[in-house]
Amino acid sequence: MKVVIDTNVLISGVFFSGAPYQVLQAWRDQKIQVVISPEIMAEYRRVGEIFTQERSGVDLSKILDYVFQNAIFYKSPAVPEPVCTDPDDDKFFACALASGSKLIVSGDKHLLKASGYHEVEVLKPNEFLEKFLD
Repeated sequence: MKVVIDTNVLISGVFFSGAPYQVLQAWRDQKIQVVISPEIMAEYRRVGEIFTQERSGVDLSKILDYVFQNAIFYKSPAVPEPVCTDPDDDKFFACALASGSKLIVSGDKHLLKASGYHEVEVLKPNEFLEKFLD
């Protein structure tokens, strides 16, 4: 099953236990395939750099290397019309559409409100786990 993972789920899964961590664990255990675009990878890196600067001793480079080596990359043309109230989030729908994925895992309110766009469902991590992995 192909899944797009929003940045907040990736970061939360790295630093905390709970549902985001379990989503990443499912990826590591090859129960899901994570798909990303160059734009999503750039956001992961940007947010990772912010975390590194804000928290001494934190280094996300190994996690980002894992993402780069294990996620499936798709070139994602921009969506033809705005999808989210935060246009920066549209890249997640663009990636889902380009990859044929019907799922985005996110806690972001803008993405959650746009769930259903072109039949792409946005689920919170705990909802995703209950629906697909339990």
